[in-house]
Amino acid sequence: MKIEQYISQLLYRHQCVTVPGFGAFLTEIQSAHLHENTHSFYPPKKLISFNSHLKNNDGLLANHIALFEKTSYENAVGSIESEVVIWKSILEVNERFTLKNVGELYLNSEKNLVFTPSENINYLKESFGLNSFVSPAVKREVYKQEVEVLEETAPIAFTPEKRKARPYLKYAAIFVLALTAAGTIGFKVNQNHVAEQTLLVETAVQKQVQDKIQEATFMIENPMPSVTLTVKEEKLDYHIVAGFFRNEENAKKMYDELIAAGFKARRTGPNRHKNFPVFYGSYASYSEAQQAMKQIHKSTNKDAWILVKEL
Repeated sequence: MKIEQYISQLLYRHQCVTVPGFGAFLTEIQSAHLHENTHSFYPPKKLISFNSHLKNNDGLLANHIALFEKTSYENAVGSIESEVVIWKSILEVNERFTLKNVGELYLNSEKNLVFTPSENINYLKESFGLNSFVSPAVKREVYKQEVEVLEETAPIAFTPEKRKARPYLKYAAIFVLALTAAGTIGFKVNQNHVAEQTLLVETAVQKQVQDKIQEATFMIENPMPSVTLTVKEEKLDYHIVAGFFRNEENAKKMYDELIAAGFKARRTGPNRHKNFPVFYGSYASYSEAQQAMKQIHKSTNKDAWILVKEL
């Protein structure tokens, strides 16, 4: 079984995909960025990294394989273990191998596992249809420098013009200033009169408007119907498994014990294998479920695992 295709599918929806016994592929969102030297624009994307220390089975990959291969969870776990053995054998012989659409793994000189992510696929769903592109630099003409050069090479000289004195112009200017002053005074008087008349008209109009408002009666003939808001129920698709029971009475007994212990336990009807599942609790996100599972591993059951399924 080639499980890299299932790893690739899960990277679109999850931040962490763990391969039990081998390591985990982690994703981190990188914002859109510009490469100034090449004038290249790149859309937002998910950066993939690898951590060889995260090897515990969180159930995500095995449940996904069991769902698509239509097999049991135990068979899916066995298939993953077989694939991991093949990967390790290839690394011992060739010191490198490639996971399609995920990246390349190889051993460095110190025999440490190094991962190089693939650049073929952008796993950020919000960037679907966005590709990188190159935009040529904008060429701007600098006119200021050309003008400065022109002024230096061809300076402009101004020569004052000599004019004959004309004494009669002085008396004409005095006459014009007198007419202007008289006109200004008359204009101000007329302007004040117009302002007074405008104020009287505005006052009368405002009084009529206020009278009409006081006489008016407002009534809504067809009121809008009341609006009923429906709050969308939060989906809880991540479940921490306490056990699967052939006998429904045993499942109910386990459920009652978990409730008494303070857990928000759940149990459902029989699955397709006629087993009755009991869960420590159900959560809206994988991170919440994983945090709760760590506490359960420490205090109650180290074999608890996460089931990803819409119930």
